[in-house]
Amino acid sequence: MLLVACASVASAGVYKCARDDGTVMYQEDPCPPGKELRDFEREPASLSVIPFRIPNEPVERTPSPRNAASSASKSDRPSRKSDERGGSAAERKFLVPGIGEGEVVARIGRPDVSSGAGRKTMRWTYLPVPDDPQTVTTLTFELGRLVQVERKVVPKP
Repeated sequence: MLLVACASVASAGVYKCARDDGTVMYQEDPCPPGKELRDFEREPASLSVIPFRIPNEPVERTPSPRNAASSASKSDRPSRKSDERGGSAAERKFLVPGIGEGEVVARIGRPDVSSGAGRKTMRWTYLPVPDDPQTVTTLTFELGRLVQVERKVVPKP
């Protein structure tokens, strides 16, 4: 008896069904006739994997043969602000609408310029840095969700 009970629980599926009001419902029992949208046993959900670097992961830096701070021009050195901002500038090109402000900060750090704080629509701007040279990235958020990603290449001065 115990084996039969365990077997029926283990074989329980997930069904995506349409309700009468047009909304979607997920349930363990098969959908009524004509209401089945998806049977996850016959059609498993597809999975998309997006590479993601953990923000607090240490970045490997190779020491230069000479003192880079004294030989590099001021424009070649990353600013202290970009070092303190956190995140990875290289991740800017992988941002997609729909993610929240917190995920953006975790992935690419705080913006260089922001406007609209406390309003329905906000804009965050990220200026060029060595990991994302000559590119200004402007993000538009509505109600805390990213709705637009704009990347502009700016000529070197």
